[in-house]
Amino acid sequence: MSSVAMKMRSLVSCVSLFLISLVLSVSCANPGSQVSTQTGSSPAPGSEVIVRLGFSAWPGWFPWQVAQEEKIFAANNVSVDLKWFDGYLESINTLVAGQTDANSQTLNDTISSVAGGADQVVVLVNDNSTGNDKIIVREGINSIADLKGKRIAAEEGTVDHFLLLLGLRKAGLGPQDIIFVPLETGQAATAFVGGQVDAVGVFAPFTTQALKRPGSKELFSSKEFPGAIPDHLVFNRKFVEAHPEQVQAMVDSWFATLDYMEKNPDRATEIMAKRAGVTVAEYKEYAAGTRIFSIEDNLKAFQPGNNMASLSFAAQEMAKFLTEVGLAKKQPDLSRLFDDRFVKAYAAKAKKT
Repeated sequence: MSSVAMKMRSLVSCVSLFLISLVLSVSCANPGSQVSTQTGSSPAPGSEVIVRLGFSAWPGWFPWQVAQEEKIFAANNVSVDLKWFDGYLESINTLVAGQTDANSQTLNDTISSVAGGADQVVVLVNDNSTGNDKIIVREGINSIADLKGKRIAAEEGTVDHFLLLLGLRKAGLGPQDIIFVPLETGQAATAFVGGQVDAVGVFAPFTTQALKRPGSKELFSSKEFPGAIPDHLVFNRKFVEAHPEQVQAMVDSWFATLDYMEKNPDRATEIMAKRAGVTVAEYKEYAAGTRIFSIEDNLKAFQPGNNMASLSFAAQEMAKFLTEVGLAKKQPDLSRLFDDRFVKAYAAKAKKT
């Protein structure tokens, strides 16, 4: 198994931990992870504003490591305390607790945080999962209908659990039609390879591990549900209101990093593979399963629409679905969730140059 850190992309755990994190804001950070134990207070007048950005193991977020190592943040006049989290759930809880200013997280998780009382803002689309989240099955299972009555493992409340539920619904099935085995992602993959469950929901790189079971195969993936798993740069609203210049610099840095990656693909891939804990060859295998969003993609995504390509439409559909299946207790207010002024400002500057 690769040494890459697990990205436990939880949908609802952060909601249940929201009130706890307000009281025990320090305790949600793993002592072994690189997380500050400071509370989320604003810098003193005249002091340097430092953006505390969290990220974890997902192909669409590794470019932040490139930005740091190639000094792209500095080139865009922003000071960044880039915080790596071994567990994705930690990064979500740390943002909710005010220990970071921004985090790399899915739209699903952001909706869950908002439903739990957090005030967060999506300012940038990093990517869409286009196959790196998979439902992998044992030999003999050839359709979603064949999952009925089977033991299926996944991290409860994660986007791979969400993907499983989407697939079941497409086939006219529901949670009651399977035997759900809640295991964290690494353990779920191990249990599947060991023959303890019939199917598993995992994300890259654990997909590679799960497929080592003889006769196993992908049944379906996020590729069949375009727009269902978008990943974002999400800020605490207080930081956006107090420091819009820094938010703009972060968005500018992201697109500058994409430009660097296009011109220096070998160096960029080397940096990202090292952060992921995999070989360059292994990392390249994940490229097709994640679609990095360009500035044009971002502008389109923030526009109103009537399909999952539109963030506002996708958010409403996700919130509705999460409430229906019990992964969110109430329909959240999403009216202020998206702020496209930063990608628009970058686009305007890029057009001039």
